[in-house]
Amino acid sequence: MAEFKVVVADPKSGRAFNVDASGGAAGALVGKKIGEEVDAGPLGLAGYKVRITGGSDRTGTPANGSLPGAGRRKLLVAGGTGFHPVMEGQRRRKMLRSKEITADFVQVNAKVTAYGEKKLEEIFPPKAEGEKKEAAPAARPAAKKKK
Repeated sequence: MAEFKVVVADPKSGRAFNVDASGGAAGALVGKKIGEEVDAGPLGLAGYKVRITGGSDRTGTPANGSLPGAGRRKLLVAGGTGFHPVMEGQRRRKMLRSKEITADFVQVNAKVTAYGEKKLEEIFPPKAEGEKKEAAPAARPAAKKKK
């Protein structure tokens, strides 16, 4: 069965929340297309509606909302999803995934379009103090120069 990480972005607060979808919740997303508005009830967001904005598969290949069908294709692109040109007129052949959500997806990105009764901060409580990421190790002191 399909399993996804659904990243739900809240445009009001500017925050994003991760939802692990498996089983029926993931099955509710399979077959939907990028740009479609879906009910977020199966994801645990009662009363919410979300618009699918993108996604990627297990190899990191991004989904392109203008590519019809399901599967992966190599396209010659000049910008947009999956490629950001450095020089003017630069083009590159890139592997892109089509806009239909399949079981091959690992991450699905979505944005809230209609809000439910509970706030997202109540549904996804902030992490406790002990769960925060550890700070990066301090930089090593500079080596002494030989004279």
